[in-house]
Amino acid sequence: MTDAQQGVASPELALHAHLLEHQSTPVLLLDAQLHVQWANHAAEQLLATSLPQLRQQPLAAFFARADWDGEHLRQALATQQPYTQRQVQLRSPGSTLSATVDYTVTPVPPLPAAPGAPSLLLIELQPLDRRIHIHREDNLFTTNQATRALVRGLAHEIKNPLGGIRGAAQLLERALASAELREYTRVIISEADRLRDLADRMLDVRKPPRLRSVNIHQVLERVRMILQAEVGSAIAWVCDYDPSLPEVWADADQLIQVVLNIARNAAQSLLEMPPAPDGQPPRITVRSRVLRQFTIGTQRHPLLCLVEVQDNGPGIDEALRETLFYPMVIGRRSQGTGLGLPIAQSIMQQHGGFIECDSRPGRTVFKILVPFGPPPDHRNPGAATHART
Repeated sequence: MTDAQQGVASPELALHAHLLEHQSTPVLLLDAQLHVQWANHAAEQLLATSLPQLRQQPLAAFFARADWDGEHLRQALATQQPYTQRQVQLRSPGSTLSATVDYTVTPVPPLPAAPGAPSLLLIELQPLDRRIHIHREDNLFTTNQATRALVRGLAHEIKNPLGGIRGAAQLLERALASAELREYTRVIISEADRLRDLADRMLDVRKPPRLRSVNIHQVLERVRMILQAEVGSAIAWVCDYDPSLPEVWADADQLIQVVLNIARNAAQSLLEMPPAPDGQPPRITVRSRVLRQFTIGTQRHPLLCLVEVQDNGPGIDEALRETLFYPMVIGRRSQGTGLGLPIAQSIMQQHGGFIECDSRPGRTVFKILVPFGPPPDHRNPGAATHART
């Protein structure tokens, strides 16, 4: 590669290289052997590799084997025809980091100042993981809103006749002389009460949270104490906290309910599974971290509190992962109402937060995103109006 091609000899080329260096789209430049010759800062970040280490490396090293197609790249170089490849997996050598990308290949002919130089390939990478995540989040939010309305309506319709059924059973019980027959009326009353409690749980998410500053680690420690009282030493509990985290803006009781529901599901899953063949004991790890520059819905958060509840259980069935936060979806072998996770998701949405899940055998992680501090318009109600004037 000549100095002119590297942008050293011409101020105009130096400006172009400067602009490429500062654009957000990852860009790579390959030689005829499909080795990396140059990368901008965005490409370094995406590949988790600095430019000195990238230089002269074969591009194939950064692709999953099934997604690498060197023949098409060589054909583009030979025919000088661009093309685009959709949804391939990038990986960083020696790292578990991976990313889903589209990429566009554009042949770059030799510069007029260097007519004998070989052609190069310009690779523009378009990361898709965040876009896929946002699309999934939007779908889940919309579906959750619709199912909440459906569940509330269903709960109201259930509660209306329950009072009549229970009252009629009580009147019937008083009229029956046989203790054996009265036992049946008690079953009716008991089941009516159970259904009423279930309907109350469906309607409970309507209660607005009482938001205030909350120490997230006090919440996590409260959940740990509750669960350890329930399961004893059958499950190891690992705490990995960041003590520098500021307080979150939340309803402490509702936040306890959210974390407890997720951690209890993890504990029940661990208790149900057979002993691990590698001898690893059942373990729940709870960690707290700062998440930077993250968008939930339409709100961009410079900082978020990230709480992860991780277990080393059998994982969640792949068929259930997309519907995990829908009502009446039960992922465990044990019986349940299927309302715990939808209610937890609804609570976090009322907080301006979100819950997401990543699961595979041996590692299931629920990520709870909680905003730090009150929003600016809560601290100063006139601030938002003043800012727009």
